[in-house]
Amino acid sequence: MSPAVLLGIGAVGMALLLFLVLKAKVQPFVALLVVSTGVALAGGVPPAELVDTIEKGMGSTLGHVAIIIALGAMVGRIIELSGGANALAHTLIERFGERRTPLALAVAGFILGIPVFFEVGLIILMPLAYGVTRSARKPLLVYALPMGAAMLTVHAFLPPHPGAVAAAKQIGSDLGWILLLGLPITAVVVGIGYLVSNRLTRKEYPMSPDVRAEVYGSPDLPPHGSGGGSGSVATVQAEAKTERAPSFRMIVALILTPILLILAGTVGQLTLPAGSVLRETLTVVGAPMVALLIALVLSAWLLGIRRGWSHAHVAEVMGSALPPVAMVILVAGAGGVFGKVLVTTGIGDAVADLLQSTGLPLLVLAFAMTLLLRGAQGSATVALVTTAGLITPLMQGLDLSAGRLALVSLAMGAGALGLSHVNDAGYWMFAKLVGLEVGSALRTWTVLTTVMGLTGFALTAAVWPFV
Repeated sequence: MSPAVLLGIGAVGMALLLFLVLKAKVQPFVALLVVSTGVALAGGVPPAELVDTIEKGMGSTLGHVAIIIALGAMVGRIIELSGGANALAHTLIERFGERRTPLALAVAGFILGIPVFFEVGLIILMPLAYGVTRSARKPLLVYALPMGAAMLTVHAFLPPHPGAVAAAKQIGSDLGWILLLGLPITAVVVGIGYLVSNRLTRKEYPMSPDVRAEVYGSPDLPPHGSGGGSGSVATVQAEAKTERAPSFRMIVALILTPILLILAGTVGQLTLPAGSVLRETLTVVGAPMVALLIALVLSAWLLGIRRGWSHAHVAEVMGSALPPVAMVILVAGAGGVFGKVLVTTGIGDAVADLLQSTGLPLLVLAFAMTLLLRGAQGSATVALVTTAGLITPLMQGLDLSAGRLALVSLAMGAGALGLSHVNDAGYWMFAKLVGLEVGSALRTWTVLTTVMGLTGFALTAAVWPFV
């Protein structure tokens, strides 16, 4: 087939995918499989090879992605149910002090967002934001906005979150390099997001009566008050205090364990001589799957069994982490199928030639395509895996270093962070929990996430010449 015909098939496939997800409300996993099947047949894949193509695309992606996402979800679930998340947030609030409580919650969102999915983290920390708001008599948005944005930033940028892991797998980016470059970049993005949120929350926004009643105790109470005082933090801690809560240091150490192991494996491969025992050891323990498995075993022992949980209860907690992420894993796998179909049919090469003709740098293309798909269909994960499938053929002709491959992944993460609006479930979840009207949420949450996404891309572009 001619490149024009292949591009036409690809365009129709993308339009059909958006229609199925947005208008027909088809589950993204099913929509991706339907579109992949149709594009494969229209693109010339023989019917006898169709199933084999789909299975290879699904298998090659899930063989890497499913294990990492599942292990990460289990670690996050144990931290959540052991009371570790609340212990982490309370300690940060106490150490940052009353005036910097919004910053403390942003830091808590950043740290907790590494092992815990965005939606789960928001549910865990929002009651704490309610308590701080009630005690300080300030608007809830002051505390919730930087906290929620910090968690979404980590969710879009870093492993073990599904979109980041799946996109990295498709374009061949190393997770160690993503963490090495991504942790400081996301930390800066969260810091800038905190400063921007301070300006956005200077204006008062209407709060729905039900959330106002839950937070302040009465729908008639104003969001501002004369309260606060030095006892606010102590009051919140007393409200949410749990028995035998894990220590702050233990939670931070468990969250950092897989990160440090993965980084050690990456650094070892860069600095140690080939064949050395230390390099081989670091390569094994620094493999993302092994690093997360070590973190899971430590979490199960330190937060569970050592604190009185039975082995059966630990197993039950681990198992409870899987149903919420099962569909996310399947979506990531279906994204791999779509990418495989694009390569097999030749559509990927045609798209690569078209993208090259624009003259835009790869980093800009990766960011812009992810941002547009994110704004069009809402899901950060779908935007990441779809963009990865489209740009992978373009990258095959480039000799990119491991560091630059990681920056491409991070630029895509920046695109997935921006334009969170009315077609995004995370947007509605945040707006509902904070009690914002649609317009108010667009002027705060959508603006903040887009500014942070643009900031993240600017940082990746600034680092690009030095990697």
